[in-house]
Amino acid sequence: MSDAVQKRFAKTAAAIAEHQDTRVSATRERLAGLLALSGEERALDVGTGAGELALALAPLVASVVGLDIVPEMLEQARSRAPANVEFLEGDATALPFAPDMFDLVCSARTFHHLARPELVLAEMNRVLRPGGTMLVVDQLAPVDPLAAIELNRFERARDPSTSRILADVDLRGLFDSNGLVLRRAEEIADERNLDAYLELAGCSGEERDRAVALAPADPTGRYGWYVLRKPGL
Repeated sequence: MSDAVQKRFAKTAAAIAEHQDTRVSATRERLAGLLALSGEERALDVGTGAGELALALAPLVASVVGLDIVPEMLEQARSRAPANVEFLEGDATALPFAPDMFDLVCSARTFHHLARPELVLAEMNRVLRPGGTMLVVDQLAPVDPLAAIELNRFERARDPSTSRILADVDLRGLFDSNGLVLRRAEEIADERNLDAYLELAGCSGEERDRAVALAPADPTGRYGWYVLRKPGL
């Protein structure tokens, strides 16, 4: 899985960074509304990519560490980083941090690239302090199993690094298995242009033709935003 992710995102790092730049302000506004932040938090963004979530969080917390496995994406992120944001290369299944180290642990648009999302969630939970907040954001598969299979076929054709887009019930099951308490959940529609969506993944030639043939009639993506609490304090 990591080889596919590295190959895909190394090729499209600059385009993704430019696309994420257009979303940082809106993401920051949504974070400020979702999370009760004091400004003193130490935050971790797992699978940070070009740093959209970390950069959006930067003015809202004391410090942010963004972690990713793709050096090219991290290079884009570092070029945009303010003083209180650090970007590190590392494996999300074995986070290089001590237990209970962060007040806020986040991951956005990452889980569908993971062969074993439960391992990453367990690591995120390990480094989150008791009483701390976790935020997970990812695209959602439909409840209908057949529609979910069709969506995943399209997404894998568009982007071979896609492992599986999970449904809301699957994500909630992962949260429950880690003892996390769901405090708030929102579903956000992302209106997408199919051509631009394919270009963002570097999908071209025969791969693009196959993805277009598999594309759903409605290209709108649906994303779940989940705010969770780790019991303790």
